[in-house]
Amino acid sequence: MGLAGAAGVVATGVVIVRAERRRRAYTPDQVREQLHRRLAEATSSEAAAETAAPESRDALGIRGRIRRLFRR
Repeated sequence: MGLAGAAGVVATGVVIVRAERRRRAYTPDQVREQLHRRLAEATSSEAAAETAAPESRDALGIRGRIRRLFRR
């Protein structure tokens, strides 16, 4: 069990290091472009959802607002 646990920790560390290298390989312009793309996708899907089921802000209540925050 001890050796298997150590191997698991090492394998997890390798995965994390590889992901970090990939993340740092992006230029600031590439990161900005990707964030703008994600924002555009999120706002377009949110707008589509709002047009499909229009609700007033008062009808949402606190639960609806919290759900909407977690969907982002």
